[in-house]
Amino acid sequence: MLRALFGEPPYDWGGPVRNTIDAMERFALLMQEQGEGDTVEAARIRKYQIWTEGLLRSLDELESSRYAALRFAGLLNNIASFEEMSDEDRLNYYNHIYFDKNAYIRLFSVLDKLGTLMNEYLVLDTENRMENHFSFFTVLRNMHQNGLCPELSDKLEALYEPRRETMGRLRRRRNMEIHQMNAELQDDLLQVLNVKREQPHLENISENMADLTEGWELVYLALALVFNHMCKKAKKQAHHA
Repeated sequence: MLRALFGEPPYDWGGPVRNTIDAMERFALLMQEQGEGDTVEAARIRKYQIWTEGLLRSLDELESSRYAALRFAGLLNNIASFEEMSDEDRLNYYNHIYFDKNAYIRLFSVLDKLGTLMNEYLVLDTENRMENHFSFFTVLRNMHQNGLCPELSDKLEALYEPRRETMGRLRRRRNMEIHQMNAELQDDLLQVLNVKREQPHLENISENMADLTEGWELVYLALALVFNHMCKKAKKQAHHA
């Protein structure tokens, strides 16, 4: 949606991401079909359709925010300090910061929404087995420790493990933004405290964007794994109904 800011057409959901969208749309359609009627069970099943459609919108918002952050970052090439920035550069920098933090906050939001959906649909009981307030990663830990949906659990662990450090950095940035200090103020504080530097501090934008891209990949790949698994379960339940 944010590509319009740069005079570009909407995102083409092709390539590997297309597999994710297809799996989510298949599951939403299955829930719509299985949720027909006026019973309490039908209403519960339709809830999964609504949650999935909400996740599709959230995924679009995440992709748009990531893209805008990347585009504004691209306008800051070869700028190493605040002193080098023109007024236009500073505007581009703060636009980049805005969409960057919007993206990494949305990234964890999408994952946690996915965790809530899979916890309920797959009857993982994370709130009782682990803790009442849980994240996507708590759900993964619950699956792994308690041998739940082992085929899906193993695939998700294999997806997450090589990205563990990246997700840890993104999580620290998210927690700093939400609980401690705005991202744009961190640079100002470091500039004041780091008096020995000849140039004011500027965070490593390229490294942050690499982390964000890797986090984005984890999100859409995890969604594909989970929704393909839930589609299989939904079809089996329809067959035995």
